[in-house]
Amino acid sequence: MSRYTDFQNIQNALSSFTYYKDENAIVVNEDSINALKLIPDHSVSLILTDPPYHSTKKDNIINDKSFSTDEDFINWMELFSIEWKRIIKPNGSIFMFCSSAMESQLHMMLAKRFNILSHLVWTKPNEPGYDGWKGKMKKEALRQWYPQSERIIFFEPAVEGNLNRSYFGDLLKNTRTACHLSGHELTERIGAYGSVNHGGAVSNWETGRNIPNREQYAKMQSVFAECQCGVNLPDYEDAIRPFEVNANIEFTDIWTFPSVKQYKGKHPAEKPIEMLEHCIKATTFEGDIVLDCFAGSGSTGIAALRTNRKSISIEIDKSWCESMANRITIVKELPPDIIVSGQALMKGSSKKKETQTILDFACASSLSV
Repeated sequence: MSRYTDFQNIQNALSSFTYYKDENAIVVNEDSINALKLIPDHSVSLILTDPPYHSTKKDNIINDKSFSTDEDFINWMELFSIEWKRIIKPNGSIFMFCSSAMESQLHMMLAKRFNILSHLVWTKPNEPGYDGWKGKMKKEALRQWYPQSERIIFFEPAVEGNLNRSYFGDLLKNTRTACHLSGHELTERIGAYGSVNHGGAVSNWETGRNIPNREQYAKMQSVFAECQCGVNLPDYEDAIRPFEVNANIEFTDIWTFPSVKQYKGKHPAEKPIEMLEHCIKATTFEGDIVLDCFAGSGSTGIAALRTNRKSISIEIDKSWCESMANRITIVKELPPDIIVSGQALMKGSSKKKETQTILDFACASSLSV
């Protein structure tokens, strides 16, 4: 794994626009498309980002009202998708928040370069009194169903060459053929026979239907090494797209994380830290690099740091970069035995008071909701 080197290279590439940096975080104050063009190829493990929705037309969100037509917005977003495809690792993942109104058009554009894996529906359940326009608006005036939920499109880079446009499938097939092994021969040598298809697991892996576990992967590496063909598979973490969920966490495409309650200094499009942490833990390894190119309040970067990942946050508004730097400083210095909720952390750290010690903040926030 080369995450440390990748992160150093990214820091160097973005140095001209860096507002804040440390060993695990970078905050960049620049138009995101300009900054993205400087990031080295295949250096980021996860892109978790929340672009302007366009359909919501909010005055307090930059670029939310910048496009006269849907086509203009989609063309603008395609510029980002081109850069995302270049900088994401071949086994990386991308989450993109969007409105239900623009979801289908964005899907069609993204499918040119990516495999669309899931359309997540964030239902945004809230306590009474915290349900925003849903509670305030006149229901009798509706002419269609009220758009309460938001969408998250989850996707991976596509590689042409197999049934499911799988990077690992293509990598395995190329490595196997370079070692002059048939699928049956490799299957026999690692003992991965299928109950129906005698070609076994290798055939399924090469078409992108599923993936090997670590033990099976190590066996293939041993076989390729014995062949002395000059090629082998990279480390497991550099070839297999991580994805880990279980029955005790959100594992369906309907998510029920409560939205962020209003507080002074809240970003108008702020997402809950716990939901962002869920995205990160499910789809990355510790030490991986997480990028948010529409960083806003910095929630994604904070979530990355709280889950032992490295973060890159790009934001055009300098005032939000200042908030991010304050929050990162607090997260770095919080005592490990103090548990602070995402809501309390974001609310209490938007503007760090000079007289407030980190311990004072932590003790106060651990009691907050």
